[in-house]
Amino acid sequence: MENKYFLTEDQLAIQALAKDFADNTVAKTVRELDEAHAFPMEEVKMCGELGFLGVCVPEEYGGAGMDHLSDVLVMEQIARHSSSLASIIDAHTSLGSMPLLHAGTEEQKQKFLVPAASGKTLCAFALTEPQSGSDAAATKTTAILDGDEYVINGSKAFITNSTYADTFLVAAKTDPDAKGSRGISVLIVPRNTPGLDIGKPEEKMSNRSSYSCPLSFQDVRVPKENIVGEVNKGFPLFMKCVDDGRIAISAVAVGMAQGVLERATKYAKERVTFGRPICEYQAINHKLAEMETEIEVARRMMYEVARMSDAGMKFSAEATMLKMYSSEMCVRVCDKGVQIMGGYGLCNEYEVERFYRDAKLLTIGEGTSEICRMIIGRHVLSKYE
Repeated sequence: MENKYFLTEDQLAIQALAKDFADNTVAKTVRELDEAHAFPMEEVKMCGELGFLGVCVPEEYGGAGMDHLSDVLVMEQIARHSSSLASIIDAHTSLGSMPLLHAGTEEQKQKFLVPAASGKTLCAFALTEPQSGSDAAATKTTAILDGDEYVINGSKAFITNSTYADTFLVAAKTDPDAKGSRGISVLIVPRNTPGLDIGKPEEKMSNRSSYSCPLSFQDVRVPKENIVGEVNKGFPLFMKCVDDGRIAISAVAVGMAQGVLERATKYAKERVTFGRPICEYQAINHKLAEMETEIEVARRMMYEVARMSDAGMKFSAEATMLKMYSSEMCVRVCDKGVQIMGGYGLCNEYEVERFYRDAKLLTIGEGTSEICRMIIGRHVLSKYE
């Protein structure tokens, strides 16, 4: 098979492993799990056993010791069948584990990162609040130092993996008087810490097997050693992880779009009207051509931005452009897929309706399209001043 993306042997190997897992395991359970709004616990455990929950983490900390592009390849393949499972992995790795890898102490890495990367525990990143989704600098949750402990009070919303997470990384104001994004820190809060209340999963249109829950913190005490990185400098840390997350969520978008194209093409070859397969009609053929082109553009940009991350280059603006384009591309591809399949495209038996529902979340999570445009606009003004 032609290696047109110039992947290494290791990257091709993990891509093939992820594809085999997606096609032979994920594809068989995803519809039932979605209909039951059930968390894919068995599939998550298998991801841990296969090394998918710590692809970018060095082997010394329980991971596979590979690069971000390898991580992207895994999520792209899984998302061809299940956006929910791919999003669970994204939340665990890009957002939940990476702060520990980038800024954690050796003790924190041994205690929290090793079990997370090896699939023994699941992580959740608690950033979003009811009043501060896109505006992360408006965080109101506080963590006040009292002796050798921080006391956390506040609430979070839409926190992925909460129901089954063992470790929460929580963004909180450790300097409540600081303005804007200053004075925010990231703290580790183990699941069974007194005062942490995990609410019921939200009933969502999208990603029904990936649970998003509200969290409440009432005098939650954690040792001051649970600060990740520098005190009051958590904002740059989690924004770096958000940039990695934007590459990852783009992988979900590209994988989903690929899954829709595969299903729509198969249907167009089999569906006969007026004595001909509908793929022979120009109206359908052109839709397939447009879908393939948009997916290929997004995929090549995604691989390039992942390589920028691996090379240690600045990639924040590119990750934001990628996230905006790929998420909206996925919505367009899903819309065309449903149209090609007609009435059957609306039926859960043909799966494309699930992709269509799930795709909308991509334009909201990890930076709405509107916020992405604002960030990119600032980049343009700065670049050409």
